[in-house]
Amino acid sequence: MKAKKAIKRLAKAEALLSGVLDQFSGSEERVRGLIETARTSVVEAKTGIDKQAAPKTAKKPPASAAESKSRLSPAGRKKISLAAKKRWAAAKRDGVHAATGRPLTKTA
Repeated sequence: MKAKKAIKRLAKAEALLSGVLDQFSGSEERVRGLIETARTSVVEAKTGIDKQAAPKTAKKPPASAAESKSRLSPAGRKKISLAAKKRWAAAKRDGVHAATGRPLTKTA
């Protein structure tokens, strides 16, 4: 289990135990002491996990948007577009769908 998930679950357990302590109206202090001990154990476990997970290295910032956006120049994009149009025209002349290669059918 990852540290972040464990801390979340321990926080829920701590909240539940605190709620039980607030609502507990029992006359036995022994039971109340056990619940309090459980809550402090959960708090100690949470701080221990938090200390273990703390020394993380910072992630590298992403590259600037201009560098990673596109590697294709406008001239290259235009050449690809023209080549695709030529392929589509040749396929249409041959009576074949350009993408699927199936014969074209006429609809009435």
